[in-house]
Amino acid sequence: MKLALAQLNPVIGDLDGNAEKIFEVCKEIKNKDISLVITPELSLIGYPPKDLLFNPRLFEEQKDVLNKLSKRLSNLSQNLSVLIGIAEPTPDIEIPKMYNSVVILEKGSWSIVARKQLLPTYDVFDEKRYFRSAEKSSILNFNYQEKLWKIGITICEDIWVEQNLQNEKILGKDPIRSLEKEKLDLLINLSASPFIESKSLLRQQIAAKAALRLSCPVVYVNQVGGNDELIFDGSSFTLNKKGKLQQELPAFKESVGLCDISSLKQLSISSKYPTSQEVLFRALVLGVKDYARKCNFDSAIIGLSGGIDSALVTTIAVAALGASKVHAILMPSPWSSAGSVKDATTLANRLGIHHQKIPISDVMSSFNDVLSKSTWGIPTGITAENLQSRIRGTILMALANQKKHLLLSTGNKSELAVGYCTLYGDMNGGLSAIGDLYKTSVFDLCNWIDSESSSSCRNDFLFPETGEIVGSKIRNKPPSAELRPEQLDSDSLPDYFILDPILKGLIEQHLPTEVLIEKGFDKKIVHKVANLLKNAEFKRYQAPPLLKISNQAFGSGWKKPIASG
Repeated sequence: MKLALAQLNPVIGDLDGNAEKIFEVCKEIKNKDISLVITPELSLIGYPPKDLLFNPRLFEEQKDVLNKLSKRLSNLSQNLSVLIGIAEPTPDIEIPKMYNSVVILEKGSWSIVARKQLLPTYDVFDEKRYFRSAEKSSILNFNYQEKLWKIGITICEDIWVEQNLQNEKILGKDPIRSLEKEKLDLLINLSASPFIESKSLLRQQIAAKAALRLSCPVVYVNQVGGNDELIFDGSSFTLNKKGKLQQELPAFKESVGLCDISSLKQLSISSKYPTSQEVLFRALVLGVKDYARKCNFDSAIIGLSGGIDSALVTTIAVAALGASKVHAILMPSPWSSAGSVKDATTLANRLGIHHQKIPISDVMSSFNDVLSKSTWGIPTGITAENLQSRIRGTILMALANQKKHLLLSTGNKSELAVGYCTLYGDMNGGLSAIGDLYKTSVFDLCNWIDSESSSSCRNDFLFPETGEIVGSKIRNKPPSAELRPEQLDSDSLPDYFILDPILKGLIEQHLPTEVLIEKGFDKKIVHKVANLLKNAEFKRYQAPPLLKISNQAFGSGWKKPIASG
């Protein structure tokens, strides 16, 4: 029996457009003797749909789309069946009023064949707000060439039940255990599993455990693409009954994989990227590209300072949108060094992007003139430093509005964590491209971009095949926001190689300060960093959405109170 793994990139809420994607896949493979097409979790509405699920017209619209798609597929082929993820209404009025379900479309009609049992409510997930848990595991009896195939259908979290691999599990039944006695011929998992570094390997390990427990092959189909802060890498795969990888679809690309479950003969080419830095870069590029496309932005604008953060964001933007669609604005102040302006100009020329210099010295003087007439007088100290950033932020927002550009914020995770950023200044923007990258990770990624190791992906993004992109002068200069003459980040913060491990302990491992001190970190620095992290919470509430690439990012998965003891 031949299957098609449809690794799709949906637009959330676009039922008609997503149905068309599914139909185009079926049209593409209709002459390849495929029996069953598998699409990702909630593939008809896209994941995560959030409160779009409360649209009172959703279910009628979804029913209409399914009816039309069923008829079109029947006209295309009478021998093709398709599994599609949908939101299924419950028959009563109790809440939640939906199931996260799977339907099969075949021979002009459709019917429910599976419902999700384990509903994640951790990190960015909030499925119990919308869905009920199914009471039992689902089995599809599928006829193929006079043989009845017994196929288990699971949805994403339903196979995440291996506590020794995960270190935790959602409270509830083990959907795999209830399938163990069924003697399945195949297990299918429809997923929308967001990208986190090394997660694709963990998915395969989790699925391999299911294959061994059930003694049957496993087909795992994952969504791909960027949806707001989340990036979905795809990386769909097929395992044999011994849990060995037989096929893996390319990461970060819409694609269709074909496999013959009867022989597990690989029919498509696997794609693996050689370094973790390349995986991370491709993830961020996809996140920016899809955020712009799905929010109807054709171009981006960036404040290019000559520092490493804005250099990385600009490079990502060029890879995502193309050089002709990226615009850089250089806004030197009286405190900007000549070297920074030159470095920013050199980078813009190297990337081939449009750039313009708008000095802000006169604007700063105008603000000083106005404020000198107030009770408080000319701004000094941190007020003056923030005013410089806010002038730049206002200019960038004005240009973004005027030309309908997407303004990309250039702050990193270390800065967001400790509040080393200015509201209505450098925090302005429609998307924070590197807001989940610590400063040390920014340096690591830029060093990779300029190394020979990046050669394998430079052609994909139309970068020069050899030579520097970011540039050694940017990569090697001491970090500075140039808030005043000869100012360095280290004047206010611990060096990043000290700061970032403390932040990782506090943010991603949720370690108490006492534990970090026991690990050898300086007590005074740990308490300072912890206080900065807490006191900056109000800023993060007002930050643009950021692309999530770690297991704990700021944003919808970070729910700390602003006011707390």
